[in-house]
Amino acid sequence: MYRDPVYDGATDPTVVIAAHGDWWMFYTQRRATHPDPGPGVAWVHGSRIGVARSADGVRWEYAGTLEPDSTGQALSLEAGAPPAEVAATHWAPEVIRDGGRWRMYLTEIDGVPDRWPGHARSIVEYVSDDLVDWRRRGPLALASDRVIDAAVARTPDDRWRLWYKDEAAHSVTRVAVSDDLADWRDEGVAIGGDPHEGPHAFELGGWWWMIVDEWRGMGVYRSTDAVAWERQGGPDAVILGAGEVPGEEFGHHGAAVREGDVLWYYYFGHPARASAPESVDDRRCAVYRARLRVRDGVLVATAD
Repeated sequence: MYRDPVYDGATDPTVVIAAHGDWWMFYTQRRATHPDPGPGVAWVHGSRIGVARSADGVRWEYAGTLEPDSTGQALSLEAGAPPAEVAATHWAPEVIRDGGRWRMYLTEIDGVPDRWPGHARSIVEYVSDDLVDWRRRGPLALASDRVIDAAVARTPDDRWRLWYKDEAAHSVTRVAVSDDLADWRDEGVAIGGDPHEGPHAFELGGWWWMIVDEWRGMGVYRSTDAVAWERQGGPDAVILGAGEVPGEEFGHHGAAVREGDVLWYYYFGHPARASAPESVDDRRCAVYRARLRVRDGVLVATAD
């Protein structure tokens, strides 16, 4: 569906449809093909939020990156490639409409770490009237300082819930609740069990669904109230697993967007078979999409 023209590392996509049918994609712009990304996993860090736009959700054009201002209190869409060197890492944007304006929940990490442990990660809220200019409202007080991958939705009890990966809690999904999108309180673990990431919740077919990235395909959970969840199938059941996606391997971290009665799920995967572990081809990522349907109470992903 889409490949980032700068570093060919488009991951963690979220898509919204604005006024007049204007589609916007926000994604983590991993530095897969950067000529000198640094040691270790520095190539996964140092990322900006890439932006692409479309008239139909199928044909996408790169629009640029969200760049911070000199104060660090705002982000603005700027055309072209990001700076070759950056001072912070931006991951996994979640963009929602609150009824009056847009809100983005963005994972931020200071610096460009070359290893996974030892670096705090926070989820920071921004607001915007036009999806172009974003004002920083500050980090959310969540369960730890190792939180990433926000997903936000208004649930049947008319409250807002934010699900996220808590790396300090063995990388399971925790949840916080808010009445006004200003004050959040912890509600504990939403999805436990084995480590996973990239939670995303939505309503379809009379049920609430949660999709999580299990690094072998997507685990699926179902709920009547978006609070208590039960797994679809057994512990090994996934959708968008190996052989079920157009790219190599399986599907990763994505988000759904509703187009009329149709729900599209945009996710990322690997478009090329890796020539070797940690090779450039191993790092390249692309965005794909599937249609989500409910059949006999089961969530399925299809090509159309």
